[in-house]
Amino acid sequence: VQLQASGGGLVQAGGSLRLSCAASGRTIGNYVMTWFRQAPGKEREFVAGISRGGVTTYYADSVKGRFTISRDNAKNTMNLQMNSLKPEDTAVYYCAADRTLRVEVREPNEYDYWGQGTLVTVSS
Repeated sequence: VQLQASGGGLVQAGGSLRLSCAASGRTIGNYVMTWFRQAPGKEREFVAGISRGGVTTYYADSVKGRFTISRDNAKNTMNLQMNSLKPEDTAVYYCAADRTLRVEVREPNEYDYWGQGTLVTVSS
């Protein structure tokens, strides 16, 4: 499956952005889908994950209550609604997918498929 992330940009603290991940090559209904992010000089970290059917979601503590992950298997897309953005949310955001993992897996090395990343910059 090929993944294409989009929707990043520059936003002021307190603002909102909506990231999208479009999949092609395979239908994503059989894949756990996840967002990771990587800030300059830091390791890639888990942001949010969603189960194959979209029923179960997981969030990093740092974004819980501010970010919402969703998916539309019919449209082969996944989204991340980001509200109340903070400067520490500045990072390149990546979507990832895997056919065999459980949704609660947060280790990036476990995921087989990655999008190219989209930059989110939050100014103070």
